[in-house]
Amino acid sequence: MENNWLTKVRDTRTMLRQHVLETILHQMDDEVIGLDLEQKREKYRQMMESPFRFYRGSAYLFYYDMTKIPFSYHTPEDKSTWIQGDLHFENFGAFQNEQGDLIFDVNDFDEGYIGSYLYDVLRMTVSIALICETLELSVEDQEKRIHTYIKSYYKQMKRFNNKKDDPVTLFFSKKNTEGPVRNILKKLEKRKSNQLLEELTVINEHKQRSFVYSDEIQPVEHEERSALEQAWENYIETIDTEDRRNQEHYKIKDVVRKFGSGTASIGLKRYYILVEGGKDEFDDLVLEVKEVRSPIPSYFLPYHEPFWQKYEHQGERVTTTQKMMHHLEDPYLGYMTIDGKYFYVRERSPYKKKVKTKHVPTIEKLDSTLEIMGEITAKIHARADGDVQRELLDYHSEKEIIRAIGDEFETFCTQVTFISMTYKKQVIEDYALFCKWCTEKLDIHVEKEEEQLTPQ
Repeated sequence: MENNWLTKVRDTRTMLRQHVLETILHQMDDEVIGLDLEQKREKYRQMMESPFRFYRGSAYLFYYDMTKIPFSYHTPEDKSTWIQGDLHFENFGAFQNEQGDLIFDVNDFDEGYIGSYLYDVLRMTVSIALICETLELSVEDQEKRIHTYIKSYYKQMKRFNNKKDDPVTLFFSKKNTEGPVRNILKKLEKRKSNQLLEELTVINEHKQRSFVYSDEIQPVEHEERSALEQAWENYIETIDTEDRRNQEHYKIKDVVRKFGSGTASIGLKRYYILVEGGKDEFDDLVLEVKEVRSPIPSYFLPYHEPFWQKYEHQGERVTTTQKMMHHLEDPYLGYMTIDGKYFYVRERSPYKKKVKTKHVPTIEKLDSTLEIMGEITAKIHARADGDVQRELLDYHSEKEIIRAIGDEFETFCTQVTFISMTYKKQVIEDYALFCKWCTEKLDIHVEKEEEQLTPQ
């Protein structure tokens, strides 16, 4: 009899969590995002590859859960931070800034919103725990890696608060980084500036450049291209005045649809646009035009009326997020509306690379990377405040964050670590339930990712 009751307890807990998962997946992916069955299959197939991939594709589940957890160190609602919104280990990367410097920074801004800084910190620390789990590190070593990130974040935030560093001008290049991040930046120096053009395009016998079609690069219908070209003038007008060139510079030479998007971007339209750039055919540029929706955090965090009044256009919200978080942003940043849908535009940089687990063969190299990521997280939070956008944030975020943590850093660190490690277990359990549901209900089958490398 006792065993029967224990079975009922276990099964009831599982059934209730399964119900939560199915409800949230249906509401967000079907009702809000509007994925069709084939798009859901594609997204869920990717999410089934590993717990970390599942975590990346289910940000709405993270916010649904985390916003229900009482936490002592939130900033007040009227002292929110402009957050990145989907901060995890693979949303940092190397690229080239406006002045040609190769830098390492946050590289995804689609979920930018106003809310507590803690949601960025917690989403990142859970991702660290999941990465460490993949690398088969012990629980103690996982907790130490989280500590490394949090301490780096807090130390850099204090430096901003004490005016020892300026978040408006600080950026991370090979001069002030080390380990895997510096190695990636140095390797990118050897990459040719026209490498992307060589990979994506070809010059025909008439000396005209065009895209090369592949599984991921496909032609567009005439009506689709026509709609984009009609919106192009409006896009050019949204580019910052100091960055805007003459009309010929933005002349469209070719347009294609880009498939093979990231997990969270499935169902969104994405185009590659080949534009004139300079007069030489080797000066052509590839711009990316990506559809964007309301940010996932906005469905769960407190409603911020002034924010929505200013950023009704979701493309403008995304480009502004990048401008506020980067020192020297992409000079092609802009936005447009096509058939009532919001898009933003950015350059598809030939200098683009992430730190992956294969780049961190030792714990020391992993710590080095996490320290830089902690500093960058502090930078994006401290930079996107009243120095830039006083009508929304008329206070310094670094002061409010330091005030929220107070003199209790060790307790703060312990709480963040405890919640992150606990939620990591929940993600792994949810992943198992999700895979079972996908296999039995949606008939989706996939080979799991192989573990890449374990730091020693």
